[in-house]
Amino acid sequence: MKMLHGRFRSAASVMLAAAVILAVATPSDAGLFRRKLPPVTYTDADFNNITPIPGEDQLAVNLRRTPVFYRSSYAPGTIIVDTSERYLYLIVGQGRALRYGVAVGREGYQWEGSMRITKKVEWPDWRPPKDMIAREKAKGKVLPAVVKGGPTNPLGARALYLGYSEYRIHGTNAPKSIGQYASSGCIRMLNEHVMDLYGKVNVGARVIVLG
Repeated sequence: MKMLHGRFRSAASVMLAAAVILAVATPSDAGLFRRKLPPVTYTDADFNNITPIPGEDQLAVNLRRTPVFYRSSYAPGTIIVDTSERYLYLIVGQGRALRYGVAVGREGYQWEGSMRITKKVEWPDWRPPKDMIAREKAKGKVLPAVVKGGPTNPLGARALYLGYSEYRIHGTNAPKSIGQYASSGCIRMLNEHVMDLYGKVNVGARVIVLG
């Protein structure tokens, strides 16, 4: 009987631990992250005032800023990141969005969730996370504690900080990575694109990341 009671207590502990993990990991829109994105019809005719961004011609055509029809109930200013497709959508209202090609987390570093932009920084400093420093040290590479903002900084020209996490939407000094699974979890954009996005969103804007 004592053994059986111990098993029940052990099972209860496992269930409690699972519940705690679920409570911490599950965002308020949990159901959203299991849904496919709505169909998108591409058009240029209704966005004749959108001009190409200088510098984006270094990207493939599908990765450049593209106006699209996008059915969504979210307010203008909301950002939706489709990890599987490597696209970021900025909702602009009336079933429309601006789509940008992005680089997302490589295998093992992808995530889903809903956060708010808590800070916007121009030419941000980069402070590598401790786990990244440890990983690179194991490979024989020593990362600095801080890299000052500038053209060679991995965060690029602008950064939008998500919640109080280590995740950001930011620029890059490696434009060839756009459209790839290349980051440690951050959403990486062409510098010219992140500067465009930076000017269109405010602190407090919602960011939804889909798997």
